[in-house]
Amino acid sequence: MTKLEIKQELEDIQKVAKINEGKNLKYSILTMGCQQNENDSEKLSGIIENMGYTKTENLSESDLIIFNTCCVRENAEDRLFGKLGEVKKYKEEKGTIIAIGGCMMQEKHIVEKLKESYPFFDIVFGTHTLHKFPTDLLKVLNNTKRIEDILDIDGEIIEGLPIKRNDTIKASVTIMNGCNNFCSYCIVPYVRGRERSRQPKDILEEIKGLAKEGYKEITLLGQNVNSYLRVEREKNIPLEEYEGVNSFSTLLRAINKIEGIERIRFISPHPKDFTNDVIEAIRDCNKVCKLIHLPLQSGSSNILKVMNRKYTKEQYLSLVEKMKATIPNVTFSTDIIVGFPGETEEDFAETLDVVRKVNFEQVYMFIYSRRVGTPGDKMENQIPEEVKHKRFNELKELVEGQISVRNKQYVGSNQFVLIEGKSKTNSQMLTGRTDSNKVVVLEGPEDLIGKMVNLRIISEHMWYLKGKVV
Repeated sequence: MTKLEIKQELEDIQKVAKINEGKNLKYSILTMGCQQNENDSEKLSGIIENMGYTKTENLSESDLIIFNTCCVRENAEDRLFGKLGEVKKYKEEKGTIIAIGGCMMQEKHIVEKLKESYPFFDIVFGTHTLHKFPTDLLKVLNNTKRIEDILDIDGEIIEGLPIKRNDTIKASVTIMNGCNNFCSYCIVPYVRGRERSRQPKDILEEIKGLAKEGYKEITLLGQNVNSYLRVEREKNIPLEEYEGVNSFSTLLRAINKIEGIERIRFISPHPKDFTNDVIEAIRDCNKVCKLIHLPLQSGSSNILKVMNRKYTKEQYLSLVEKMKATIPNVTFSTDIIVGFPGETEEDFAETLDVVRKVNFEQVYMFIYSRRVGTPGDKMENQIPEEVKHKRFNELKELVEGQISVRNKQYVGSNQFVLIEGKSKTNSQMLTGRTDSNKVVVLEGPEDLIGKMVNLRIISEHMWYLKGKVV
């Protein structure tokens, strides 16, 4: 996007703000999906609040309702359509503007269903046109025509638009968009396009700005973060090298030097792209958390091949062992899909075997969901739902047993915890997370919020630990 186009969007923000002046308008944004979607919603919030709207959680009092959608699993569609049925009455009663964006809008069959069954929406926008929301909204305010602003081609990296963070201590920073891997179960490459990396200077300047605002923890986002700048290097695309950054490992080292930032996390990497320089950077950088998210998806080499994951069970386990040998106190989290087409009992047993051997800190478990437009959807050997659920429950039982054992190992240890705020379930307690992303609750004064605190773990519970200030 050119500077001239950015200038146009900033001008349209001011035009909408002028139209809305003195009207006390409110907006709601419902975010479905991953942290990338959450980050996109923060960008939308920044744009919308600069146009004169105030955020509310109450849909009934909203003058503008935005749905930021996900298309990774089928229940996301069901949730969107259910919510659209709910807000139709607000459209009819007070003329609420309804905007629908995000990944799901890049799927043609979804947009057609919206036109047929929910024709009252005002704006649909895709993942590549989020930045054009000010212009889209201005058109609706001026002539009330429905706007469809979706690009099928790969979008560009957009810089220079406002962002409204949902947190004051932790922030997510997108370092790249899109994916080139085409896993056979995944719709993401089709809706977010090919890999495009942000310029190193833009990332580092954003994080330096966050540090000055008092943010302590940064999570780097991308569909495949550890291939950052790979495409640009392979295609000889000009890079504005900044502070020595020309790869993911050098990016981690540069961020590690930024004063004020105390923790660095990243999601999601791909096992096939975990090169030695990245592993060594994690080892060397004291601020980079030693919990590594290493998506497995399946423990069966046969299923991994059909998934187009480009590694085997043996290669995955070898990578884990290399990391354990290189990085002191490393821990792992992972993603696992149960019931992918063709998965036999033997294949599933291989997944359980990897879980036992790695002993993950956290496992995000999913039942395979068919996505229109992916190779997996066309496969004939789909697994019956009852078999999927049986295997899911077996995996869940194994994982929860491991977590229970691991939690007990924390009791009596000292852990540095970033205190994030008051506990959502008990306002008398504070809450934070360890390096390994374990939730810890504690008693203490509110001035601990935003600080790294040394805690002694005094008890363990299934989904959290309890600590005491040392």
